[in-house]
Amino acid sequence: MCTVCGCSDTVKFDIKSGHSHSQSSAAHSHVHDHLHHYGSGAAGVSVPGLSQARIIAVETDILSRNNRLATANRRVLQALGAYAVNLVSSPGSGKTTLLCRTIEMLGAAPLAVIEGDQQTSNDAERIRATGAPAIQINTGKGCYLDAEMVGRAMDQLSPRPGSFLFIENVGNLVCPAAFDLGEDAKVAILSVTEGEDKPLKYPDMFAASKLAILNKTDLAPHCDADLASYEANLRRINPKIEILQVSARTGEGMQQWVAWLRAQHAEKTLGLPA
Repeated sequence: MCTVCGCSDTVKFDIKSGHSHSQSSAAHSHVHDHLHHYGSGAAGVSVPGLSQARIIAVETDILSRNNRLATANRRVLQALGAYAVNLVSSPGSGKTTLLCRTIEMLGAAPLAVIEGDQQTSNDAERIRATGAPAIQINTGKGCYLDAEMVGRAMDQLSPRPGSFLFIENVGNLVCPAAFDLGEDAKVAILSVTEGEDKPLKYPDMFAASKLAILNKTDLAPHCDADLASYEANLRRINPKIEILQVSARTGEGMQQWVAWLRAQHAEKTLGLPA
């Protein structure tokens, strides 16, 4: 068990795909190495007899293995001409609502979704209700998706050539920053209700992200959110990060987000065989 976040090593795959009314389902258990943290947690937890050097070595081995699997995922996506987005955020940022609206706006574009949560298939059911195929990965006490989980889900989904693959990661701004899934871009979603200093508190995630979406902008006047401060703090952490202000509820900024996705997809597939 992880000495910092307490995540366990059991993962369940709900490989049901298609519409929300589909009744076919299966479960798949997967055990993986996961000692990805080191040091003591907030409760002073430690691992007797396990040295700091040993823990760092284990972490390095796990990340190296993950990166090899991420490279394999990337090759598959490249061969398909598929564009993969890793959506990362805190819980409650509005990822699933944003994703449902995105799917609707993409219309007939081929796409598939991998949903990551500790428990329940609620978000995958919401995605399937849009008509999009989705797989739910329940990580139990785990706090992130890794490249092996995503690779297995990709095998089950069989993304179509030229498609979009959306990976909605577990709500967590810490662990997912370290794990490459083979995606083309991490997109960090940040609700305006979370506080302007969130990028400064969790810098690794925003440093690793290509785009930041400031979501729930319709609530900004009601919580005295300073959108300029959000943007300044994001660029303080990552000067190259792109930023969009969006309200998935009202639709504000959604056209710009969908246009960004289409442009990124077109850039990736430029010159690939038709």
